Amino acid sequence: MDRHSTGWLTLAESSLRLAPPTALPSTADALLAEHVKARHVTLLLADYGLSELRPVTRLPHTGDAIDVRDGSAEGRAFTAQAPVVEVTDEPGAVRTHLPITVRGDRLGVLSVDLPEQAVRGPSGVLDLAAFATALGHNLLVADRDTDLYRQARRQRRLTLAAEMQWQLLPGRGFETDEFTLGAHLQPAYTIGGDNFDWSVTDDALTVTVTDGQGHGIQAALLTNLAVNALRNARRAGISLEDQAYLADQAVYGEYGGRLSAPSLLLRIDLATGRARAVDAGSPQLLCHRQGTVRRIELADQLPLGMFEDTEYHEEEFALEAGDRLVIVSSGVHTSQNTEGSSFGELALRETIAASRSASTHETARAVVDGLTQYHGGAELPADATVVCLDWRGRQPTAD
Repeated sequence: MDRHSTGWLTLAESSLRLAPPTALPSTADALLAEHVKARHVTLLLADYGLSELRPVTRLPHTGDAIDVRDGSAEGRAFTAQAPVVEVTDEPGAVRTHLPITVRGDRLGVLSVDLPEQAVRGPSGVLDLAAFATALGHNLLVADRDTDLYRQARRQRRLTLAAEMQWQLLPGRGFETDEFTLGAHLQPAYTIGGDNFDWSVTDDALTVTVTDGQGHGIQAALLTNLAVNALRNARRAGISLEDQAYLADQAVYGEYGGRLSAPSLLLRIDLATGRARAVDAGSPQLLCHRQGTVRRIELADQLPLGMFEDTEYHEEEFALEAGDRLVIVSSGVHTSQNTEGSSFGELALRETIAASRSASTHETARAVVDGLTQYHGGAELPADATVVCLDWRGRQPTAD
């Protein structure tokens, strides 16, 4: 990179915005060839289970997927969320693997073969990382208009219920100055009733985890109704307990109490760390603070839609800088193996404690991996959702 690097990045971002939705990989290839003499560019997207990085090619997609945990340079870049520069067999050439992440949502990795001098000094890698981030923003926009990237992410066909649930999600991660979020759903390709949602304003973060009863399409339809009812109420600007009340009425109005949607609603004040919660069912909330993992005890209230005119009440607790919150659905904390023993809170606490130094994404995945191992590596018998939040709090501004 030279003193003109900032200029080329500005032009490159403009070119990416103007590219047709399906042409982002070829546009990135052409731009990097022109500005940093790149010889080959590969766009790899994380699959739905966050276990593989899958190459984006013309349909039908071809090329070998890369296991994110096989020790590969691509997998290390994705897991650590840091560029990895790999020496190649070609003299004077390197392969640089750049995580593609947008506001904490990990999308994949951009692998670039280019001359070694292009990454000498920190500015070279930083410019390439900035390009990968710009590409990520445009991938999210392009997703509205093409199935190319969603198809590339699939190891196999999703069930219709899973398709509905993935369409409903806000993403799989989010990050601001005050907090970092990471979440994981399993089994990714057959998920039915579990879902999570979040929204942030200048003042607060709202997180919900919903566990619709039933299986397959029935569970997905129920959860879609519950999540959209919660969103509709949240966007009306009302309190957390009123959001639960209106969503409860929407679910009861449709199902008459035959089915319900256990949910946890959480709202955190970004300035103070004060949290308000409504425990409407089975999701559990745990906090890792100063080496100790404890369950935050909340009053059990009725799942959304169980009875007509149910009233809900908020409870409060305080977060401290450095706290890690973990929300798990019933598919985690009540899961039983073939012998009938439960995964249980002790195993859950031990897994959370053991992964304290890992990122929120890796901690969420570690909980699901522990649950999978508990079931002998087999497909999970029920949906499992884990949302992990690292709280830093708002730093005071200088006078």
